[in-house]
Amino acid sequence: MSQATSAHGALGWSPEEPTARGVANAVSRAIREGTLKPGMKLPPIRTVAAELGLSPTTVSAGWSLLSRSGAIRTDGRRGTTIADMHPGSARYRKAMDRHSFFTWDLSTGVPDPSLLPDLSAALQTLTTAATPGGYLDDSVVPELLALLRQDWPYPAEQFTITDGAMDAIELVIRAMVRFGDRVVVEHPTFPLLLDQLETAGAEVVGVPLDDQGMLPEPLAEALSAPVAAVLIQPRAHNPTGVSLTGTRARKLADIIRAAGSTVIEDDSAGSVATTDAISLGAWIPQQVLHIRSFSKSHGPDLRLAAMSGPETVIDAITSRRQLGQGWSSRLLQRTLAGLLAEEKPVAQVAYARGEYQRRRQSVITALAERGVDVGGSDGINIWVPVADESAAIVRLASQGIGVTPGAPFTVLPGSPGHIRVTVGSMADSHTELAELIAQASRAGGWVGGR
Repeated sequence: MSQATSAHGALGWSPEEPTARGVANAVSRAIREGTLKPGMKLPPIRTVAAELGLSPTTVSAGWSLLSRSGAIRTDGRRGTTIADMHPGSARYRKAMDRHSFFTWDLSTGVPDPSLLPDLSAALQTLTTAATPGGYLDDSVVPELLALLRQDWPYPAEQFTITDGAMDAIELVIRAMVRFGDRVVVEHPTFPLLLDQLETAGAEVVGVPLDDQGMLPEPLAEALSAPVAAVLIQPRAHNPTGVSLTGTRARKLADIIRAAGSTVIEDDSAGSVATTDAISLGAWIPQQVLHIRSFSKSHGPDLRLAAMSGPETVIDAITSRRQLGQGWSSRLLQRTLAGLLAEEKPVAQVAYARGEYQRRRQSVITALAERGVDVGGSDGINIWVPVADESAAIVRLASQGIGVTPGAPFTVLPGSPGHIRVTVGSMADSHTELAELIAQASRAGGWVGGR
């Protein structure tokens, strides 16, 4: 038997902001807290609008979002009721709220802290916070440089160390991209890359991917006009998990060689990628800047990435950097060198690499069994197609799961809906997670009520 909420102070919920999203947030929060229970009947839209001091249009739009997510059901003259989204589950959490309140926050894109290597052995070798002999000393400590050259995907001419991959990319953009320059990126791609390019005043040109990487024909078309740079993620692409194949990399290198453009490679997964390191530098070394992050493999707070490229370009970037912070901490560089050389942390990173792959594949397999096909083969994220992004996000949030909307990753117009899910954070419960994601992927199709 359904119960009904009454108006004037007895709604049991109120939005924090006077918008449709605010209404959806408030109702989802009330569901999570148990104020609104499955089967309860909501007042008519006009009654709710009068109680909250909002327009009926705003409340109706909030109802639309909730209904598309499956949180409420509207049945014409019979009214609108709270739906039973997940029978038997007590894990309703705050919807559309701060990530810290999610049971499973899979929106962050960061590594699992439990899979990061132990720093103790590397730190024991540091007896002093040694300073350089001069402020113009080499920016890379020799022992780290030797280790990088042993494990680099091509014989690079010059190296430098930066404060993470985004710092490296920002330095390159400042040095090489001018206002109005065209820059080619993958579609989709990491939103912060787009933000950096747009801040620099670049014209961003998107080229779609398939399961082997950036598509050659659209790239060639994009390069028919002058392009300052081509920005790619060579493996464990964020958000799709796609990695370049050797065949595709060679084709892209041939196209870019002819155009004379610079390639900026963002290897953000680094040592936790299961795909072998790959770079277009194997074919066009004088046109490539290759960046490897150590954040996901060794810890975001190390704030270190290595960048290689032609000596003239790296020297220009290093000289420009001397006007600011000068260099990345040599203390942190020596710590990283210890982590790359010591047997125990090397084994721990290898274990993390295999564990991330297990987690990713487990969720993908369970999703496939439920009719949801997810591409890519590497990394800590999956890129899930959904019928309605907002509906999927609200539904999962109401069930205590935080995910990332796909729209900020897209470059080309008219792209179908997706959500990015950082499954690398999930050690277990993969089947349960896949079931909830599969349900959310189909959420949508609201028909308005009164």
